[in-house]
Amino acid sequence: MSSKSKYILAAVVLVTITLSVGIWAFFPPPVDSPPPSNSTALDTNLDWTFPQENTPTISLPDFRPVVDKVMPSVVSITTEFVTSDFFGRQYIEHVSGSGILIDSEGYIVTNNHVVEGARSIYLELVDGRSFSADIVGTDPLSDLAVIKIDATDLPYANWGDSSTLSLGEWVLAIGNALGEGIIVSQGIVSRLNTSVDVGGNTLYGLIQTTAAINPGNSGGPLVNMAGEVIGITSVKIVASAVEGMGFAISSNEAKPVIEDIIRHGHVTYPWLGVGVLTVNSLIAAARDLSVDKGALIETVVAGSPAEAAGLRKGDVITHFNDQEISNIADLVQAIRTSGIGEEVEIVFVRGEDTRTTSARLIERPDS
Repeated sequence: MSSKSKYILAAVVLVTITLSVGIWAFFPPPVDSPPPSNSTALDTNLDWTFPQENTPTISLPDFRPVVDKVMPSVVSITTEFVTSDFFGRQYIEHVSGSGILIDSEGYIVTNNHVVEGARSIYLELVDGRSFSADIVGTDPLSDLAVIKIDATDLPYANWGDSSTLSLGEWVLAIGNALGEGIIVSQGIVSRLNTSVDVGGNTLYGLIQTTAAINPGNSGGPLVNMAGEVIGITSVKIVASAVEGMGFAISSNEAKPVIEDIIRHGHVTYPWLGVGVLTVNSLIAAARDLSVDKGALIETVVAGSPAEAAGLRKGDVITHFNDQEISNIADLVQAIRTSGIGEEVEIVFVRGEDTRTTSARLIERPDS
């Protein structure tokens, strides 16, 4: 190619580039524009904050004064039992539990299942002193026991009134959890006056709580925020899907039992002599009953006050000494709060008829 031809080609290329730049300068390529906004500048407020409500500040409870007050009266219990293995060989088993000093002379309340059948009982106070203890008396029906140590001027807990408790009230469970020494757990009262079947024996008048109750806690106190004993921790429901279902024997249920044990070495219960079933709408329909609540008599013991009063199988007790009876627990508590030898009035339904009779309660037979 000649030099002249090269210059001509370069000129053509230069003109082409120049025209291209000029065209894009006057006609820029299209640019994707953002979608139109539905809001305007009037919708924004840089100074906006959440409205402040005039609510009072709620402070959490301080458990430390309660712990300081009650802790010295709580004891760790270790019991020794003689047991046998698969081959019949005997060995000593140690079981941990808890207790609470109830006076300065060494009386201690715990659970019956903690000490019943024990070969020996040892306990330790919070201050480190150790003692051996003797059983004063036990009561399997209430799962309560009283033991005693030989000491005086001991710190003891104040006994409270469980009837003043309310749902949602703060409580502390204090005891020898897992045998690791005195441990404190907090929770609330989640149910009152409930009952639980434990090995075929039904415990009545229980306090249900969310406070953690573990093996070793048994027999220790459940206390309110005044540092008063309002229950004796006794049992918990253990299952993979269950949380926070511990139970304590209410202080008002425990008090007369403890007094009987200390005064007499055992507990005496008034006795009517009937086996009963709680009536509800399902039982009423199945048994063709004319009432849908009460205590349905299933058995009447021969020679009992119930037989003498003319009560029969199929009768439904609805009132006992002016107390309304809706279920078994109501009847049990009504009988237990009566006196041995007391004549009580019983209202019952037989068929369609409502009748009244009276019975003189006697001491519950050992059997």
